[in-house]
Amino acid sequence: MKIIIWLQALLFVIRHGTAVADNYVPKNVYGDTLQPCSSDGSALTGYTRSGSCVDLQDDAGSHHICINLHSMSSSGMNFCQVTGQSDWCSSSMPCHENKYQSCQVENWCVCQWAFASYIEKAGGCDAIQYIQCDAINMQALSAYASSTQDKHKEALECIYERCMQS
Repeated sequence: MKIIIWLQALLFVIRHGTAVADNYVPKNVYGDTLQPCSSDGSALTGYTRSGSCVDLQDDAGSHHICINLHSMSSSGMNFCQVTGQSDWCSSSMPCHENKYQSCQVENWCVCQWAFASYIEKAGGCDAIQYIQCDAINMQALSAYASSTQDKHKEALECIYERCMQS
């Protein structure tokens, strides 16, 4: 069954493409315009602090996955706790609507490679926090589809299960 889900996700990436051009408009996993991950009243996210899960060529982490850090995982642990990162998940940062105010981190663009490890360490897709599908950059699907690592295939399957079958 997992191979079928993976193949369906791979076909989706092939059909919708991920090429970058001068007039590039980032796409989400549905092939539509990428939606913002953060919103008014929450901390401003994104590698470029634009509110969206887009990056520049120097973003080795490829911060393409939007996670709702206020949702609960089945273990009760958040992304930072499961991945062993410092607890920025519970911190405050500049607000989406006003960079001079401080807001709680809510939805956040996380590294696609750390997201794959998060799924693995949490015990699978069903054990992780809510992901915001319309704010997940399609480039993550392409990267996972071209990888040979099992945890990247599992991340691709997870996004497909959570976003394409709901």
